[in-house]
Amino acid sequence: MPTLIQLRLYTTSNCHLCEQAIELISSQDNITLALIEIADDDELIALYGTRIPVLQKVANPSNELKWPFNQEDILNFISR
Repeated sequence: MPTLIQLRLYTTSNCHLCEQAIELISSQDNITLALIEIADDDELIALYGTRIPVLQKVANPSNELKWPFNQEDILNFISR
């Protein structure tokens, strides 16, 4: 059984880029995805407000994948 990779996606409502990112990530079988709403936290807005969507590994929060990314980028990101 493949190891599940836990990821966070920093997002906000009505973000069409975030919706595209979710669609790309959801096509992977070995990923669990937690959506982090940045609008509820001033610190997250300051960090990610102009950069969302941003993908982050739970096991290594300093490892982030910033938009724009594609399927190949996601595969490379989760394999690191």
